[in-house]
Amino acid sequence: MTEQVQGRDANPPNPDVAGGSAPAAPAGPVEDSRLAELERNLAAVRRRIATAVTAAGRQANPPRLIVVTKFHPAEDIRRLASLGIADVGENRDQEAAEKAAQLGDLGLRWHFIGQLQSNKAKSVVKYAQAVHSVDRPALAAALAKAMAAESDRTGRPALDCFIQVNLAEQAGDLAAAHRGGAAPDEVLGLAEQLAGAAGLRLAGVMAVAPLGAEPAAAFEKLAGISGQLAAQFPEATGISAGMSQDLEEAVRFGATHLRIGSDILGPRPALR
Repeated sequence: MTEQVQGRDANPPNPDVAGGSAPAAPAGPVEDSRLAELERNLAAVRRRIATAVTAAGRQANPPRLIVVTKFHPAEDIRRLASLGIADVGENRDQEAAEKAAQLGDLGLRWHFIGQLQSNKAKSVVKYAQAVHSVDRPALAAALAKAMAAESDRTGRPALDCFIQVNLAEQAGDLAAAHRGGAAPDEVLGLAEQLAGAAGLRLAGVMAVAPLGAEPAAAFEKLAGISGQLAAQFPEATGISAGMSQDLEEAVRFGATHLRIGSDILGPRPALR
């Protein structure tokens, strides 16, 4: 029953007397258990990163944390934003585009981190600030064409492009092939194409440690490739590497962008 501000009964029922009814408890904030879970997980990951940064002597240049939110709802991203997260990663264009549209008020930086078909470039440049999976000339050309049109339409800033490098030792590694990536000896040629394209900014390199390989060895190799790239393109110093299971090794070998998903968000929800 709604309490009347005026004309209130001068003798309201006493809940301590038989037949009386207790007044409704005042409404308080609804506990958000998912927010609390994300806050705990995020704090734990931030502690791991801080420890790794200290061990590597990188307090002056810590890496940027990208929270990989693929398959998780937009509501989780809004919660993460309330906890200070500004960078999110997605690997499916349709899902990413929908979330970016829903959360446009948050001012987030969207990173596309999955294999990208050239015909999706036009869509991706509408919301992404960075693509971490440029691995072939055709995709670089498609992104340049899409950015030219999008820049004319909206005046948006340049798209950061990371060259994805395939670090697998065996060329026939099916898992590595599924993940994509340019061969190490293809990186400089692709870099020249990206650096010469209006609307694109060559940001650096990206890699995933091959399955079954020692992450430290993989990231040491990536750091070497990054050094060769930066020698010719001094602004391309970014290294996108490190996930939940190997962030410490990535920080040790100079990662500037960490892509962390499951240790913050938990297991993927069941696909519907």
